[in-house]
Amino acid sequence: MVELKATAFKPEYLGQINMYMSAVDDLLGHADDEPTIGLLLCKTKNNVVAEYSLRGFSKPIGIPEWEAAIMASLPAEFAATLPSISEIEAELSQDFS
Repeated sequence: MVELKATAFKPEYLGQINMYMSAVDDLLGHADDEPTIGLLLCKTKNNVVAEYSLRGFSKPIGIPEWEAAIMASLPAEFAATLPSISEIEAELSQDFS
């Protein structure tokens, strides 16, 4: 299960992805399946907050930052053609009514 967040990590995101993973395991899983793996891709994260949030959590969940990894892996000619995050956010916040 992969969930992409366009914001910094928040501890409450774990509750949400936990519910999704539990539903997948219960409704789609088979008796011989391993537990669903969760990947919570966040724009940024505070490592201390993420560590404390995951402490004691038994399900397999990772919380990588996505923006830097994605941007670093793009070829320069392609990256130069993409809008910035702030341009996308500005476009999405326009009132279309």
